[in-house]
Order: sequence, then C-alpha cells, then structure tokens
Amino acid sequence: MADLTRRSFLAAAAGAGIATGFAAPAWASTSRVPLTREEHRVVVIGSGFGGGVTALRLAEAGVPVLVLERGKRWPTGPNAETFPHAASPDKRALWYGSAPQLFGKPVSLAPYTGVLESVVGENMVVMTAAGVGGGSLVYQGMTLQPAEAVFNAVLPEELDYRTMARVHYPRVASMLQVATAPDELVDSPAYKAPRVFKRNAERAGNMVEKIPMPIDWSYALRELKGEMKPSYTNGDCALGVNNGGKHSVDVTYLAAAEATGLVTVAPLHNVTGISRTADGRWQIDVDRIDTSGTVLENKIITTPALVMAAGSVNTTRMLVRAAAQGAIPDLPDGLGGGWGTNGDRIYVWTNLEDDFGATQGGPVVYGTKDWADPQLANTVIQASIPPIGLDLRSTMMVGFGVSAARGKFVYNGLTGQATLKWPRDGDAAVHSAIHERATRIAGQLGTLADTNAVVPSTWHPLGGAPMGTVCDLDGRVRGQRGLYVLDGALIPGSTGACNPSMTIAAVAERALDNIVRTDVGSVI
Repeated sequence: MADLTRRSFLAAAAGAGIATGFAAPAWASTSRVPLTREEHRVVVIGSGFGGGVTALRLAEAGVPVLVLERGKRWPTGPNAETFPHAASPDKRALWYGSAPQLFGKPVSLAPYTGVLESVVGENMVVMTAAGVGGGSLVYQGMTLQPAEAVFNAVLPEELDYRTMARVHYPRVASMLQVATAPDELVDSPAYKAPRVFKRNAERAGNMVEKIPMPIDWSYALRELKGEMKPSYTNGDCALGVNNGGKHSVDVTYLAAAEATGLVTVAPLHNVTGISRTADGRWQIDVDRIDTSGTVLENKIITTPALVMAAGSVNTTRMLVRAAAQGAIPDLPDGLGGGWGTNGDRIYVWTNLEDDFGATQGGPVVYGTKDWADPQLANTVIQASIPPIGLDLRSTMMVGFGVSAARGKFVYNGLTGQATLKWPRDGDAAVHSAIHERATRIAGQLGTLADTNAVVPSTWHPLGGAPMGTVCDLDGRVRGQRGLYVLDGALIPGSTGACNPSMTIAAVAERALDNIVRTDVGSVI
C-alpha cells in the first residue's frame, strides 16, 4: 500500500471492507467507486500546446502515449452552441473547482467541467483552461514570434533562436495554419473598431501590423454573407469559437496524433496526485469524472515516463505538493519559482470621437509592437467586446510585455495545496510603458479603464518549473529520470512581448526533436 495516495488507499479499502483508521468519505462508503490500475509507456498530463506537441511527435517516433485531460471535448462546427457566450455565461464557463469569479466578477454557476478555472493567489488572479486542447480553446489566437533580441532577453540563449526561427517556429505556424484577416473582412461594418485602432495607433506614431491567427477566415466571411450565425463577426470569441474554423490544438496536433493510432486522449480524467514509486516509476492517481465533477472511477496509472503539460498553474501545483508531501523526493529547490504574468494588461477603451458600434468583429486583427528596448518590450492589440445588446462606445485594448518580476508557488500545509505569492505591483515598469502607449492610441477624446487596477489578473501564466533552475532546456526535471515538464511552466515568466502559445509550442517542438533522438529507447 506504500505507493497509494491516501485517497486511492481509502477507495481500495472501502471496496474491500478493510478498516483504515480514517473516516471514509461519503463517496467511498456509499457509491463504491471502483479502483482500476493501468500501465502505459508514456503518460502526458494535459492536452494544450505542450501536451499536443509531445503526443504527436512521440507517436511519429513509434511511441504509444496516453494523454490525460481533466476537461471535456468541445467539438465545434457551423452554428454550433458548444461554448458559452461571454456576455451571458452559464455553467459551461467555469471548471467546477474554480474560484467563483469570471472576468473579475463574482458568479454563481452550477458545478460543471467548464472551460475556465479562476485561480486566486496573493495579489493575482490567474485564468487557466480546462478541456481537450487546453488554452488553445479560449485564447484569442495571436500567433506571435518574438524578435531575437527580445527572445534572448528573457530566455536562455542556448535555446538557439536562429535555429528555432528557421525550424521550430515555422513548424508551429504550419501546424496551426496561421493567416491574417483578409481586407474584405476588415473593411466590413462590423470591423470598425479594429480600423479605428489602426488609425489612432498610426496617428500616435506606432507601426501597426496584422496579427497572424490560427483561423480559417472564410468562416468569418461566410458569416457576413448570412451563411452562419455570428461567432467571429460579433466578437463572441472570448470563451471559444462556436462556428469552427479555429485551428486549436484539439483539431491540429491532437487530431494528427490520434490519427496515428498510437495516442489515446482520455477526457474527464482529473489527476489528483503524482508520485515516484520505490522502483523509480511514476504513479498518477486519477479520478474519472462526469461533467458535474462526480467521481465515477479511481485509477492508478504507472509509467516509466511522465510528461507534465497541465499548464503553468496546474503543473506547478502538482509538483510543489508532491515535493512537500514527500511523494517525489529530491525535486529541485527552485520548484515553484520563476513564475510570471507575461506582463498582461487589459483596458476598456471608451471613445468619444468615433462610435465603435454595438457589434464588433473579432477575434484580433491589428497590433502594434514597441520592441526597441528588449527589457521593456511590449505589444498592444485591440480586442472586441462581445455582444451585450448595448452600444457603450467602448472596445478593449490588451497589452503584454517583458517584466523581470517573479512570483512563487508555496505549499500551504493547512490546505494541502500550493498557492501563488505575487509581489504587489510586480509588473509596474512594463505596465507603465503599456499604459503610456495605450493612452496615446486612445487619443484626446478617449478614456481608458484599467481592469487590472481593480482585479490584477493574467491569462498568460508562465513558469513554476522553469528551465535552468528546475529543468534542462528540453524539459527534463533535474535529478528525476523520466519526468518532464513541457508546457508554460517551463518558460521563466515571459515570452518576450508576445502571448505565450507560439513560443510554448516552438520550445516543445525543439525539445521533442532532442528527446526523440536521445531518450526514446532508453528513458522512454
């Protein structure tokens, strides 16, 4: 029994009628949750960019992979109602274990395996995704590659930016089929807000670019023709795109991985603990759940190779807890640290010069970069407000940039969980630079409401098990054979004035090239 977690032990004991000395919880004594055991060659926890890249590249090398995903599948298609609507969220919006808030506001929703989890830390609220495809389901889709100087300011130069720019970034762009919005769409009435942003940004002396997006823009053009109900053209993209056409990880990397026949994606499999067994293998304790969070089955899964790809927050929380509870001895001292927000800032821009319109097309068309100083590099984009039935003469501006501020996840013995400690005003320097640029873009007749000043938040968490202090450049956890981190937790706090998806995927692509070459057949 030494390798079982307390929960798995209670489940097994309850089923066998063994006295444990603990008061068995109601789910163990009344529902008789079955306990099963499985063995797999490679287990990946999480199905976002890191998990998707890992599953596909290992399968192409002939390695069978099990991908565990706590959330559900979210299939889309023309006129689907798969995702909740940002203006009227329902239970599909929040993960059942989430803090009860969304977009900084308290909400009361029925328990469900919703698409977002809100994690409240000290001085910071972090949004993290749940579902097959991970963060790619809800991210707006900006697919930005940092410049070499900015990349080297935040990431180890040993990653070799020039090789990544020649090989790995283009590979990601090809998989995601990135494209910029066609002029025919941008010139339509629904896209006035992006056009005003472009005009104002250029007036303020900024270079403006179309942002590459993993989107088949023909879907948005078909909406304009009335062939589908609006999903892109009304800006209703913040909690997922219902009409399809978005090349998220579930329909790109994971679909290709499953097509090999060597990858099994297991949705609604919520990992409750990880540990190292006496023989050096990895044990994953899992609850198979339904969409209300009810436990249907306990699983104990063992493997010689475990890849943590549950996202910065959940990968870090699992590892920090395992270290504190002795489930994985000798994890590196830097675990939990090197955590950052990617310098996120969100503004509501109210404009008295022009009417943006009650309906604003999305998701993102234009952005402007200020990357001259790699230490304060930042990017500002326009993002449309979802349809709320009122014309508030407002839209959104979003900024992100380089910041040296770092937080840390610390284990709390009273709760048995790892919690985030973030310095108040940690990103003040880059936020000041972003605010100055956003103010100039807003113009004399525009006003900005800084949502982060009310509820400090980020949608782009990074770090917690970063390369250098915890892992090598390929995500191998130091001193832990067969344990890898290949998601945002591996990135030390910033992806160089870009949203993280492109760099997380490119770093994972680079790592898998090396892992396939050196670890398959020995460790894996």
